[in-house]
This record gives sequence, C-alpha cells and structure tokens, in this order.
Amino acid sequence: MSSLPSPAVSIAQAVRSGGLPMTQPANEALARIRAASSLNAVLSEVDPSEQLQALEGRLGSGEALPLAGVPVIIKDNLNLRGTVTSCASGMLAEYRSPYTATAVQRLMDAGAVIVAKANLDEFAMGSSTENSAFGPTLNPWGEGRVPGGSSGGSAAAIAARLAPLTVGSDTGGSVRQPAALCGVYGLKPTYGRISRSGLVAYASSLDTVAPFALSAADLALMMGVMSGQDPLDATSLQTSADFSAEPLDLAGLRVGLVTQGKRGATLGVLSALEAMQTTLETAGAEVEETSLPHLDNAVATYYVIAMAEASSNLSRFDGMHYARRTGEGGATETMIQSRETFLGAEVQKRIMLGTFILSSGYSERYYTKALQVRRLIADEFTQAFERFDVLLMPTSPFPAFRLGERSGDPLAMYAADVNTVAVNLAGIPALNVPAGFEELDGQRLPVGLQFAARAGDDTRLVALAATLEGLGAVQLEVPLGYQEFGV
Repeated sequence: MSSLPSPAVSIAQAVRSGGLPMTQPANEALARIRAASSLNAVLSEVDPSEQLQALEGRLGSGEALPLAGVPVIIKDNLNLRGTVTSCASGMLAEYRSPYTATAVQRLMDAGAVIVAKANLDEFAMGSSTENSAFGPTLNPWGEGRVPGGSSGGSAAAIAARLAPLTVGSDTGGSVRQPAALCGVYGLKPTYGRISRSGLVAYASSLDTVAPFALSAADLALMMGVMSGQDPLDATSLQTSADFSAEPLDLAGLRVGLVTQGKRGATLGVLSALEAMQTTLETAGAEVEETSLPHLDNAVATYYVIAMAEASSNLSRFDGMHYARRTGEGGATETMIQSRETFLGAEVQKRIMLGTFILSSGYSERYYTKALQVRRLIADEFTQAFERFDVLLMPTSPFPAFRLGERSGDPLAMYAADVNTVAVNLAGIPALNVPAGFEELDGQRLPVGLQFAARAGDDTRLVALAATLEGLGAVQLEVPLGYQEFGV
C-alpha cells in the first residue's frame, strides 16, 4: 500500500464519518491561500457557502460522497458558473461564466468544494506561468524560480499545500512539467478520458483536463470521479476505467528507457533516472533502453499544430463577438485595438504564426506536413508498446529555472517541453512522478520522471505510482515554510 499521506482520502473519510466539520477543510484552504498570496498561485477565491450548504443536505441524506468536503483549486481556464474565468488574460478579465465545466461539476457532484481558481500562462500558452496578465506565479521550492507552466498556479498551490487537490490542463506538458518542477504528481490522461466540455480551448486535438495530487490514492480517487463519457464532448471516451491505488507486481514489467529523454538533462535528473532504474530492476522489472527517433521532431510538430488550432480557437476573442472591447472606428479598427490592448505578446505571436501556417500556399508546407509527422510519432509509440508496458524518461531535462531566464528566448522556453509534447501528439497517458532533488545555486529543487503508457492504460500508471510509493522511490516532500494539509 501507499506510504504517503493521502489528504483528500483522509479528509473525505473524516467528513463522511462526522469526525471533521464539513466546513473546516474549505475554510482552512482559504486561510492558507491568503497567507501564501505572495506566491501569486491563485487569481480569485470562490465563495464556498453555496457549495457547503448543498453538501450539508447531501451528507444529511446519507449520500456516499467520495470527495466529501475536500477543497479543490481549479485552473482559471475551467469554467465555474458565476465566477470569473479569465484564462489569465486581460481579454477575459471581466467574463463571468454562465455554466460549469463537466470535469469540475463531477468533482462537485462527488462532494468536493471548489475554493479558488489558479494562475496560468495566458490562455495556457507557456511553460513558466510568466505569461499571465496578472503577474507570474512563484515556485514554493526556490526563491525567484518559476513553477513551470502553463498550469503553474495549480502546481505551486498543491506543492505549497494550499489545497490537497488541484486541477490543470495539459496540451503539451502543461501539467506534467510544472508537476516535475514543483515536486508533485501530475497525470496527463488518455485523450478523451476526461471531458473537455467547459475547458477554454487552446488546441482542441491536444488539450486534456488533468489532475495534480499528493499520493497515488488521491490520484486514483480524483481520476475515478472526473473520468467518463460526456454527451457534451464528442471526443470523450465511451469506455470506462476502474482506478485503484492497489500496487502492481513489478515482476516482469517491461520498461523502455527512452534514450532521447536524456538529452540536455542535468546531473541531478540523470541521477534520479538511474536510481529509478535500479529500483525497478531490484523489484523484478525488465528495464531496457529504447530509441524513438521521431521524438526529435516532436517540438516543431507540436508547435505548428498547436498554433494553427489556437489561431482558430482564439478567433472569437476579438472584442466584437466576444470578450472586452476598446478603440474607436469601424469593426476592423475595434478588433485590432481590442486584441492589441487585451492580449499578451505570446498569445498574439501564436495567433499570428497559426494564421500564417494555415494561410493559402503555406498550409501544405507546414500544417499538412506536421499532421503527417504526428502520425509517425503516434505509430512509433504504438510500436514501442508492443515491446514495453511503460516508457520512462525525465519529465523535464532540468529543474525549475529562474524568472526571466528563458522568457527572452522562445527556443529555450519551448525546449522546456521537449520530453512532454510527443505524448499529447500521440494521445497517450503519462504521469510525472516526483523522484528526487537537485541542488542548484544553494536551492534544493525537485526533479520529476515521466512514465507513459499505451492509450487507455491510465490505470496502470496510477497503480505503478502506488507501487513506487511502497518501494520508497517517490520523493514527495513539503517545501520549507509550508505545512502538510491533513485532517
């Protein structure tokens, strides 16, 4: 069984049994959020009174609620009725959602209490949460360090124990990479495992709603609640999955160690990878190096496709049909001025590049070719999973970098996604496992490793996490100055 504290499981059990007042966890989370405001992990608080009132009635009627009273922070690109859903953009700073995202509603249906909305890179476009219109989020592990992105607010919040569960979105690594940099679990599910209805779209063929957690048991609980077919999302999977934190038997487990994942990795990351290999082999797993050559083209392929889809998805935010408006003159002038005023530089750049990629005379050269390479990458993963049960590589080749260190160099920033984007292109699940620490400039920073599995095999990854916890291979600690979120 898991050797890590499972705060969500513990809180829900205590609330259901009556051993813990149902209002206490949410109120404690809000107090922690206010005390840690300097992190800028949270953009807005959510008044929990209406949710708690409904929860009281449901508990009184004897409903068995798996997440009873558990406070949850959601990324601010997930809609929650009656609250601002800003996507960390000036364009949507005043937008109040009239509906709730399916994944969020399922959490609430299970008894969870949404207490806040987390900071992110504007419209989820970034790898450091420095692109937010409301300022960057800080990593609780290192002064002046980024938490990763784009779900950096969600990652920093759970790392600092502001809430026991948080939710993000993963388009090219936006949950796994910040999970690695902040030292927590982050699972990118199989595409379609969790409904995208109510998630503000960035790149629709790549986007996934994805959880952060502090234990395999909490991860299993969260995935069991959020997963499932949704009539509001035609891409949601028809098949169900039974998530459990029961450990796997590692004897005979075939693990492919992806050689491309080692490129550019720091000594601390490589050391964590070697230690994980030793742990797996000692427990009976068969670890073998393998090469996935098309991963060399994954970053370029990803950004061509993602920018093209973003150009289409964000066309609605023009100040005329939707969102904030400014400027004088005709419709064209108003749209230009509204976008120049309310959209950040990175978002403007990706929209312009996406429009160029899709333009006449260039779509065949760039977009169509990227789709072809995407198929090659997916096929390469399929072939690899004929030989292996899971694939292993670093989530990020380096720990958290400093604020401003990469923001002036787009290629250096995009390189932060080098080990994560291929998973989204293939639509397969992958899990960041907190696996160690590296000392840089006197700061002890988390290191994460990524396990990927074939499409639909999300449950194996959660069970593997439980196994690794029992073997002592998961190094999930509380940053200095913060306290465990317990009962």
